[in-house]
Amino acid sequence: MAITSSTSDRVTVLTIDRPERRNALGHEALDELDAALEAALVDSRALVVTGAGGHFCAGADLTELEDVGFTDRLAEVLTRLSRAPITTVAAISGSCMGLGMQLAVACDLRVVSDDAAFALPVAKLGLMVNHWTLERTTRCWGEGAARHMVLTGAVLTADDAWRLGFTQVRGGLDEALELARRAVALAPLTQAGSKLGFDAHGGDSAGVARYEAAFATAWSSDDLTEGRSAFRERRAPEFQGS
Repeated sequence: MAITSSTSDRVTVLTIDRPERRNALGHEALDELDAALEAALVDSRALVVTGAGGHFCAGADLTELEDVGFTDRLAEVLTRLSRAPITTVAAISGSCMGLGMQLAVACDLRVVSDDAAFALPVAKLGLMVNHWTLERTTRCWGEGAARHMVLTGAVLTADDAWRLGFTQVRGGLDEALELARRAVALAPLTQAGSKLGFDAHGGDSAGVARYEAAFATAWSSDDLTEGRSAFRERRAPEFQGS
């Protein structure tokens, strides 16, 4: 198994476990990741994606990357991850290159260890990533850093990630789990609806409409009633997502 999954307190941790390839993903591993992600979304309220053996993900396994069909499958997995209605956290150490960067920017939040290194080295291989990746990388890193990595093959550091706002917390898996557990206690309709809003930008009228529908749902929800009651009663709310 290239992907392991464990769940505790409604937080699921998906671990890429191919240390012999620095957790690079091929076709089979990508399918495993997609299946594990789909299963995690059934009951979990937060998700952490990480890698085993000191690396997050060194990219696509180039021994298997033969045609554009792999990128089409990857786009499906990235879409599922980025549209997950729960809070997602990437716990990043070591190599976060290529496909690893795509997984990282698909998550909502990123926790980065001091030894992490980031790159989108497509120009070294004659490849291109899809437009979603360029757009998401630009939003997470800023346009200057995104162009730096894509056009010159630059490798950025954990200090760069912190300075440029790519990471929200410095640390490892423990810190990522702490962040995920904080999200579990909060209102799920608010989180899911807010994610729709963050992803609706530019001329995305359909995305804005989805956000407005989620906005109306949240304002008429039992969770809003519970949140107000908990505030008045000075207690922790117990949200049900309804």
